[in-house]
Amino acid sequence: MTDELKRGLEGVLVAESDLSYVDGEVGKLVYRGYDIEDLARGASYEEVLYLLWHGSLPTAAELDAFAADLAAEREVDDDVIETVRALADAGERPMAALRTATSMLSAYDDEADEADDGEATIRQGRRITAKIPTVLAAFERVRQGAEPVAPDPDLSHAGNFLYMLTGTEPDAVSEETFDMALTLHADHGLNASTFTAMVIGSTMADVYSGVTGGIGALSGPLHGGANQDVMEVLHEIDASSKDPVQWVKDKRDGGGRIPGFGHRVYKVKDPRANILEEKLRDLADSSGDTKWLDYTTAIEEYLTDQGLVEKGIAPNVDFYSGSVYDSLGIPVDMYTPIFAMSRAGGWIAHVAEYQEDNRLIRPRARYTGPEDAEFVPLDER
Repeated sequence: MTDELKRGLEGVLVAESDLSYVDGEVGKLVYRGYDIEDLARGASYEEVLYLLWHGSLPTAAELDAFAADLAAEREVDDDVIETVRALADAGERPMAALRTATSMLSAYDDEADEADDGEATIRQGRRITAKIPTVLAAFERVRQGAEPVAPDPDLSHAGNFLYMLTGTEPDAVSEETFDMALTLHADHGLNASTFTAMVIGSTMADVYSGVTGGIGALSGPLHGGANQDVMEVLHEIDASSKDPVQWVKDKRDGGGRIPGFGHRVYKVKDPRANILEEKLRDLADSSGDTKWLDYTTAIEEYLTDQGLVEKGIAPNVDFYSGSVYDSLGIPVDMYTPIFAMSRAGGWIAHVAEYQEDNRLIRPRARYTGPEDAEFVPLDER
């Protein structure tokens, strides 16, 4: 046993996994051996879920059955919707509302206590994954003073969410773009939220607990909130009427950091950022509004010229995902919940995988407190 302290568990191997691999030196991400670019461009989010949960890409017949089973689970109990409505009316934060609603969903799942059954874990995970979009869309609709829209089982996972959010079926470009975004966020190794879900799963708790814990971890600004930060910066630049490059220069001169640049793992441009940059271009071409594309590309070019990429500080997925979501009409504070909506598939896969050969995760801390403290009775203190 080593006494070397690894703050944040950085570089510490705690498990083996077949699910995803990140090579930060060359900017590569794979799910079960498949390059993320191939999956994002050639497979639907449903196919990616099947891959993560079942170990292989589905045949056409397997995909049809899987997608139908997933769509059949989209309805959410009225009690949960009423709770979501109450949280929206009370002004609760979207991630906190999602955390509460996800925990509540377990009360309506007869299999919720079967944590020692891997197949039951996947079935529960399917219900969670299907219902999270319904919960999020209902929350946002209520906040906007509108009634929730019932899910449409004939639409894709991505298309159905956009439909429930807006009440209108999305166009092909929007649906394809959002589907890609879900695929790009589905898994990313043992990040903080995935590790949280896995730690909870290692106690043989049910997968609802693991996903709820993952949502809690993802809600922290050091993990899931960067895409929101990027979009808030872009809105600030737009409101200032400054040239975006000049705004960034002023920000850096004042010691400020530009969100969306730099990553704990990637030392080059995040491969997911390349794909979302292309989709942002497609959305801009479709709508005729190139503002966010112009801002982000100008900022990236300037910071690249300043040598940040050479120092290992390159654009990450959040640098472009915020602009993509804004172009789809999604409110800024819903970006991290959408991240959770996608990543839930990965959390579920990791919990199920780890529980197959489970060992309770129990690290230790180096004690730095006092020694040999003399106890003094209460009446003598």
